[in-house]
Amino acid sequence: GHLLGAAGGVEAAYTALTIARGIMPPTINYENPDPDCDLDYVPNQARAGVVRAALSNSFGFGGTNAAVLFRKYE
Repeated sequence: GHLLGAAGGVEAAYTALTIARGIMPPTINYENPDPDCDLDYVPNQARAGVVRAALSNSFGFGGTNAAVLFRKYE
C-alpha cells in the first residue's frame, strides 16, 4: 500500500537519519548516467559520508506539496 498523507513524514524521518548517521540512501535502478549531468549520485548502493544538510521535497496527491530543509546542528 501507500502511506498517503504520512509519506512525507516518513521521508522527513529518513532525511534526518541520513544526516545523523552519515549513510546516504541509494538512487535505485540508476543504470545510465547522463554525461552532461555531473551531480554526485549514489547509484544502487548506500554510501557513507559526511552529510551536513539535506532537502526533503514531497509531492502529494491533489497537489499537496511540502519541502523542508534539515541541517546538522553544530
